Amino acid sequence: MTSPADTLAQPSVAVIGAGPAGLAAAVHAAEQGAATTLIDSAARLGGQYWRHDKAVLDGSVATSLRSSLVPRSMLAQPSGLHHDVATYHDLLRRLEDLVAARRLTVHLEHHVWSLQVEQSGCSIAAVDRRDPDRPGELRVRAAVVVLAVGAYDRQVPFPGWDLPGVLTVGGAQALLKGSGVTVGPRVLVAGTGPFLLPVATALAASGADVLGVHEANRNLGWLRRLPAAAPRPATLREAGGYALGLARHRIPLRTRSVVVAAHGADRLEAVTVARLDRAGGVRDRTRRRIAVDVLAVGYGFTTQSELPLQAGCALSATADGTLAVTTDSTQQTSDPRVYAAGETTGVGGAQLAVAEGVIAGFYAARAAGQCAVGQTTAAPARPDRVVETAIRTRDRLRRFAAAMHAVYPVPRFWLDTLEHDTVVCRCEEVTVAEVDAAIDNGARDARSVKLLSRSGMGWCQGRVCGYAISCLTASRTGQALDLASSANRPVAAPIPLGLLAQAPADRHGQDS
Repeated sequence: MTSPADTLAQPSVAVIGAGPAGLAAAVHAAEQGAATTLIDSAARLGGQYWRHDKAVLDGSVATSLRSSLVPRSMLAQPSGLHHDVATYHDLLRRLEDLVAARRLTVHLEHHVWSLQVEQSGCSIAAVDRRDPDRPGELRVRAAVVVLAVGAYDRQVPFPGWDLPGVLTVGGAQALLKGSGVTVGPRVLVAGTGPFLLPVATALAASGADVLGVHEANRNLGWLRRLPAAAPRPATLREAGGYALGLARHRIPLRTRSVVVAAHGADRLEAVTVARLDRAGGVRDRTRRRIAVDVLAVGYGFTTQSELPLQAGCALSATADGTLAVTTDSTQQTSDPRVYAAGETTGVGGAQLAVAEGVIAGFYAARAAGQCAVGQTTAAPARPDRVVETAIRTRDRLRRFAAAMHAVYPVPRFWLDTLEHDTVVCRCEEVTVAEVDAAIDNGARDARSVKLLSRSGMGWCQGRVCGYAISCLTASRTGQALDLASSANRPVAAPIPLGLLAQAPADRHGQDS
């Protein structure tokens, strides 16, 4: 199934990312006749949405899938952890057939660190992490690439957010899905967005005492956007199910309520919560302290933009305050050799990601076929019924996603709760005072702040702190918010220096 390290494969279509969008894109591209390669950094298919334990996909995809198409662990885990398992089941069954027919190759535990797009094709370099003691490199060249690299939890800093026991809601869910680990006995869930609800109910079902869900916005905002929500009765039913779950476990839902500080010596011991006024400011008289063991907090998601930026794809700011790849009706980016699907085009949920993956896989395969016969521009392809249905689904779900982002914006309160010694960059331990000093010394954008304070220069390369640094800099200087300067990373994933030294300079278009 997988090529050995340092082997050059030559597919027509390469799909990067094996979550809902990537799985759908790879299956549909291969079914259209394109020789397809699917690459993902995780050990198992499914991404965060269909994350499951290691009981499945150990070694050959085909061998593992024959024994367990849908892991029993996925069905046995608490309600709320796994949704739309039937779609996952269907995609894996089709993927197994395509792997067996040698029309689809899957590389798991391969982290793509470089993507170069040229007129002659796309060059991909990935670190092979299957043997952590001896990492290797996979090099792939494809006519067309589909980017389905997803998104990750967006965090905003507040006093004490770097204490052990404070983690993202996505992290809490990943531990429960992937390892069956409940993060702690007493948990408080906070932030904004509908993602808080499934995490809270799943934690409660696993045995945790969930002390409350603190939602920064008002759920009544949906009333003004019912036309967008109406086409999604399934989502409304799902929300009703979460409401019943909260009631069953006696979990209070506090709206317009946020965590403004976390307290503890060596680890989290308590949090301070407060209500927000209509302008998004903290109502000081409403502050109260709650003893907790774990705080799971999240303010939406940030798209993975490193590879799109490497490929030169056009990006734009979205309504929820992140960067997203700009695509046309066929999911093609500003570069005709690159397509994109899923959260990398804007956060909208797994069903939207699958629909976009179907469309991207179909048109990427057609574009690869045109490249094979030497045509630089693909003739318009007439979609089949499956793709036509996916297009209608995509357009409807995008309207719903736009309404969701309008209901759950990131409030600006956190900028007022920061103290001088609050850490904003955890990797380099850069504080608010050091960011202010950089601004006092002339920095006017996040990149300048980075150069003067080392914020964003640590292990995560600004993935965690980039949004906060950009917002803090814009707030302090009065400049427009610039998200791109903290998102551009020439190396998309950590790579051993030995492998980097071996990389041919002409393959990556620059001196290694």
